[in-house]
Amino acid sequence: MAICRQSRRHSDTVHVKHPVPCAFRHARTEPTGEPLLTTAQNALDQAVERCAQEPIQVPGSIQPQGFLLVLDEHDLRILQASENAERWLGLPARELVGCTFPDLISEGFDLRAHLQYLPDDEVFPFHIGDVQLRQGVPGGERLRVLVHRHDQVLISEFEPIRSSPGPTGHGDYYPLVRAFVSSVHQAGSIEELLQQSVVQLKRITGFGRVKAYRFDAEGNGQVLAEVADPGYPSYLGLCFPASDIPRQARELYRVNRIRVIEDANYQASVLVPSNNPRTGKPLDMSFAALRSVSPVHLQYMRNMGTLASMSLSIVVDGQLWGLVSCHHVQPHRVDLPTRTACELLGSVLSLQIESREAHTSTQTLLDMRQRIVRMLASMADHDNVSQGLRASPDVLLDFAGASGAAIISAERCDLIGITPPEAQVNALVHWLGGRGEVFHTDNIRRDIDELPELAEHAGGLLAVSISQIHSNYLVWFRPEQIRTVTWAGRPEKHIGAQGSLDPRNSFERWQEQLSGFCQAWDPLIIEGVQELRGAVFGIVLRKAEELAQLAGELKRSNKELEAFSYSVSHDLRAPLRHIAGYTELLGEIEGAGLSERGRRFLQHIEEAAHFAGTLVDNLLNFSQMGRSALRLSDVDLNTLVEAIRSEMAPDYAGREIVWEVEQLPKVIGDPAFINMALHNLIANAIKYTRGRQPARINIGARQLENETEIFIRDNGVGFDMAYAGKLFGVFQRLHRMEDFEGTGIGLASVRRIIERHDGRVWADGQIDQGASFHFTLPRNSINT
Repeated sequence: MAICRQSRRHSDTVHVKHPVPCAFRHARTEPTGEPLLTTAQNALDQAVERCAQEPIQVPGSIQPQGFLLVLDEHDLRILQASENAERWLGLPARELVGCTFPDLISEGFDLRAHLQYLPDDEVFPFHIGDVQLRQGVPGGERLRVLVHRHDQVLISEFEPIRSSPGPTGHGDYYPLVRAFVSSVHQAGSIEELLQQSVVQLKRITGFGRVKAYRFDAEGNGQVLAEVADPGYPSYLGLCFPASDIPRQARELYRVNRIRVIEDANYQASVLVPSNNPRTGKPLDMSFAALRSVSPVHLQYMRNMGTLASMSLSIVVDGQLWGLVSCHHVQPHRVDLPTRTACELLGSVLSLQIESREAHTSTQTLLDMRQRIVRMLASMADHDNVSQGLRASPDVLLDFAGASGAAIISAERCDLIGITPPEAQVNALVHWLGGRGEVFHTDNIRRDIDELPELAEHAGGLLAVSISQIHSNYLVWFRPEQIRTVTWAGRPEKHIGAQGSLDPRNSFERWQEQLSGFCQAWDPLIIEGVQELRGAVFGIVLRKAEELAQLAGELKRSNKELEAFSYSVSHDLRAPLRHIAGYTELLGEIEGAGLSERGRRFLQHIEEAAHFAGTLVDNLLNFSQMGRSALRLSDVDLNTLVEAIRSEMAPDYAGREIVWEVEQLPKVIGDPAFINMALHNLIANAIKYTRGRQPARINIGARQLENETEIFIRDNGVGFDMAYAGKLFGVFQRLHRMEDFEGTGIGLASVRRIIERHDGRVWADGQIDQGASFHFTLPRNSINT
């Protein structure tokens, strides 16, 4: 692995700050507790950035086991040559520039004819054949020729043809590669697959140690498979920090999947001239097999006790998944057939891992979508999203693999499983405002430092907003998982005498305990949460459309009912008055001639007519409440209450009533309608306290956050709360008419009046222990 950059580990968050680098977590402190970091940290940051900017793809030199010529493809003229080409061609590099390729090789090799087999889209070195040189060492050494098009030129590399015993004694790798390809599907796990791979690669290459490791989300690599000769230290299970590979090196590993260093003590051979004549810049050698490597990395190898290495990239879905790294304590040659076999094996390995991870991802997505379907079905069966989710708590937790969850709506906060207290969850919702649709962190203490108490109850959280208007959220919590990481040497960096980073020189096991982290949130879960959010919006939209349709139908029905009620009640008033009037006249004129029984019947008719008239008047008033426009103004409730008491004084004359009327606020409303509501409630209190000695009626108010609450309490007959829902319905009565007179419309009128004012109405009661009726009106600037 190459070296640079401090480690930033275990962060898998959205909208969060980077974790503190390992080197800084162990910094010394003054007695005051302040870390001595400022100057050292700045210097280290600068060194890390310089290392990350090192142009390793344009080193300007090659490794000396072969030589390189840069050609103009049109006329095959040499534009650049490596300095060591003189060893094979017998001419200094500067004299080679300007020569043509045919001038240097035997007449039997037609480069143009071979170039037609070079794929147009191929950027990797392609073996087009072997050549016999016209000049050079005695005997005319044969060389392999690899060419590729890049950086506007044709780059040709020449390697001596070396004899290699190979696994079968004559360089035939086919049996090993075929056996590997036919057996990889039998591996039960990725670790087993990697172990099979390193065993085969060691047999093919002869390196002393071959190990395979996987990168985590932060770029740290953990060794999952290894095979080594006696005497080689084992790194199995150890972690190499992300800082060992700078970002530009990772990109090279991704695009160029094999790199060989035959001798870490090699003397690089520079290119002459130093710049590519076509671009005026150093030649981009990203894909060259002989490309020289960073001197810092060579020192890293020597510190590790390694003089030869080969790296194979494991690329999955276009991303660098891991590496297979081969080491040898002595210089070690790797010829072209061996590299070709290794590249094929590496490609098969990458495809196998990609296939397995795709299968796992598909299965995970299927499981998540099954849970999404179950949650959506529950939501559809209930009145709202929150009720549906509360009905399936296990599905909600399993969906995100969480130990706890919170469902936050405008009305309530429901907690499921292991969660922080409700007050802290509400504070979290306030903090989440404006932080996007989805937020997640695997370290609450690090990323939400404004709410440190949250970290006492959870290690990480995942939150998704399920409303575009209100602060409605789903939040999942995971517990903290304290774990120990075993590193191959301390992962911190040091600055050398020249201000550059020194390569690590110790790879002894070093353990670090990590706390505050939960299990990282899988990206598939993040995708699933976003999918759930979209589906919830669909459910909400469908319910909103259904409610809008029902509301429209209800509005039409209410208008028709109001019109019918108005018409019927209006048309009935005259006949009922006639009945009452004529009954009264009949009693006055003919009463003396009627029998006692006749006079009693006549009285019943008169009472019934008066009751029916009152009922019709009340119905007419009730229907007019929905038809009349509200005339809003400031209303003094104290004046209204006193007027109502004075008006009703004859009704309770002779009774002992203790009035407890508090100072009431001013409100905004329709004075006539508010007067009617108060009149009905006070009349009920007077009526249902009949028989109490003394009767007590308390009228008061209290100011809430956005509304004013008014209440009327009494010590009357009360009611059973099981029937509280019927109180405010038309013609609903909880007491016998023989005991308490009434039409059953008064409380229905109160509800209609208050709801038209955008308020709420409710009642509490207990049999024989009184009742209290409450209504609210929205607060505004005139409320005092």
